[in-house]
Amino acid sequence: MSALIAQPAPRGTGQFARGKQMLAGNLLIAGELLDCGSGVPFKAQTPQAVDALHGFDWLDHLAAVGDRDARILAQQSLANWLAQYGRGAGPGWVPGLAGRRLLNWISHALLLMQGQDKAFQDRFLQALAHHAVFLTRRAHRAPPGLARIEAYCGLLYTALSLEGWEVRRETALRALIAAAEAQIGPDGGIARRNPEELLEIVMLLAGALRVMHEQGHAIDTRALDLLARAVGALRMLRHADGGLARFHGGGRGNEADLVAALAVHDALNPAPPHLGAGQVMGFARLAAGRSTVIIDAAPPPIQAAPRRAHASTLAFELTSNRRPLIVSCGDGTRLGLDWQRASRASASHSTLSIDGYSSARFTGSGRNRLMLTDAPQHVGCEFRHTSYSRAVALSHDGYLGSHGLEHTRFLDLSADGRVLSGEDMLLATGRAARKRFDEVLARTHGAGIPFKLRFHLHPDIEASLDMNDTAVSIVLRSGEVWVFRASGYELAVAPSVYLEKSRLKPRPGQQIVLSLRAQDYTSQINWSLAKAQETPLAMRDTVQDNPLAVPGH
Repeated sequence: MSALIAQPAPRGTGQFARGKQMLAGNLLIAGELLDCGSGVPFKAQTPQAVDALHGFDWLDHLAAVGDRDARILAQQSLANWLAQYGRGAGPGWVPGLAGRRLLNWISHALLLMQGQDKAFQDRFLQALAHHAVFLTRRAHRAPPGLARIEAYCGLLYTALSLEGWEVRRETALRALIAAAEAQIGPDGGIARRNPEELLEIVMLLAGALRVMHEQGHAIDTRALDLLARAVGALRMLRHADGGLARFHGGGRGNEADLVAALAVHDALNPAPPHLGAGQVMGFARLAAGRSTVIIDAAPPPIQAAPRRAHASTLAFELTSNRRPLIVSCGDGTRLGLDWQRASRASASHSTLSIDGYSSARFTGSGRNRLMLTDAPQHVGCEFRHTSYSRAVALSHDGYLGSHGLEHTRFLDLSADGRVLSGEDMLLATGRAARKRFDEVLARTHGAGIPFKLRFHLHPDIEASLDMNDTAVSIVLRSGEVWVFRASGYELAVAPSVYLEKSRLKPRPGQQIVLSLRAQDYTSQINWSLAKAQETPLAMRDTVQDNPLAVPGH
C-alpha cells in the first residue's frame, strides 16, 4: 500500500464562519442551502453545487475550524462518498473534477486520516491511487481550460505526495505547463475573459510551483513565466477593495485566495508591480487616488464561452477605497435559465442599452437560446492620459446592424480619484448607417428611438434623488458620499439586483437610470460622479458582511 510522503498546504483559504455553519447542520454551497447534519450530502439541484460537493471544496471551511467535531464531520463525509462513489462511477468521475477532489484530499490528508484506524487510512490511500490511475488515463480528455489544468495539477500533486508516484513528476509537470500555456495569452489573460476563472487557474499553478519549491525541485522557467503573466493580469483586474471585476460569469473571488496566489508569485519571481492605467484580457483599467475603474473594452467571448459570455461591452465598475460603488448585476446561472439570460443582458450592466436590445443578442431555442451571438465586431479603446487625469475613449458597433448606431464612451478619472466624468454618444455615421437609422426612426413616427444609460449600485449603498431630480446622492456604508449629476435628462433611481454565488437569493439594490430618445444622427449624454464627503476620520472602513447571516437573505 502506498503512503503519503508529503502533504502540501491547501490551495484555498477556508472561512471559519462557514465551517461553524456546517457543524450546525447548514451547508451553503453554490447558492444552495443543504442539510449536512449526518454528513455532507452529495446531491444538489444545480450542476454548480454538485461539482462543489464532489470536488470537496468545503473541506477548506472545516479545516478553518480544525477541532474534533470538524474532523469527525470531514471523515464521516469522506466515508459516505467512498461508499457511494468510490468505485469510479457517479457525477464526480470526470477528469477535471477528479483532479480537484484529489487536490483537496491530499491537502487535507491529516484532517481526513487523524484518529482513524489502519483500515480506513488504507482505504483512503487506495482511493488516492485509484484517482491517480484514472487521471493518468483520462486527464487528456478533460475539456481545454480550467478542467484540464485541474486534472493535470491533481496528477502532479500525486507525484509530489504519494509514495511510488515520484517517477511521474516530470511528465505531470510538462502536461500541466502545456495545458496552462494553451489558455494563458501573452497578456496573461484567458480567452473566456472571466477574471475569477483566471484566479482559479493562477491558484492551481501557484500552488503546484510552491510545493515543488518547498520540496527542492527545479522549477521550469516556462511555468514561472506563465505565472508571472497571469498574476500581472490579475493585478490589473483587481479593484481597490481587493476584489476582482465581475464580468462574463465571474464573481469577486476570494480575497484571501487572491492575496495568497500573489504572495507565491512574489516569493518565486519577485518584481515590483506596476499598476495604474492599462488594458489586459480585454479590460481597461483606470486608477487614481483611492479609486479604480475597470471597463469591459472588448467584444464578448462568444467563441470561447458562448453560454457564459455577457453583453457587457463598454460597461464599467467603480470602487472607492474598500467599497464597491458602480457594479454589474452579476451572474444568474445558478438561479435558472431566465435569471441566467437576464443577468447577461446589457441592461444588467452599467452601460448604455437601447430599449429591448443588448449590444450582443441571444439566438436559438431550448438550451441554445442561451448562446450569445451577433456581438460587436469592432471595439475601440484608446487611453488619453494627462497630468491631471486618467482617461479612455471607447466605442463599439453592437447596434450598427439593428439601428445603424455606434456607441462611444469617454471616461475621465481625476488624478486624485475623486471625480469620474463621462460622455456617452450614439452616432449614425456613413450612408448605410444613416439609412438604417432613418428606417428604425420612421417606425417610431418621429418620437425617437428610446435608450437608457444605467449605473447599477452596490446593495450596501443608499441612493436618493436630490436638487430637483437633477442629481443623485449616494451614501456608502463607510460614510463616504458621492453625487451623480446629469442635468437636462430624465433621471431616476430604480430597483436593481445584485447576484452573488454565495447567497441563496438576489440582493435588492438600486440603479441610476438616464432615459432618452435618439432623434438625430448624434445623441450625447454628459454626466459626472464626484466624491462629496470622505470616510469620517473616526471610522475605519473595515466592516465586513456577516457570512453567518447569509442563509436568511
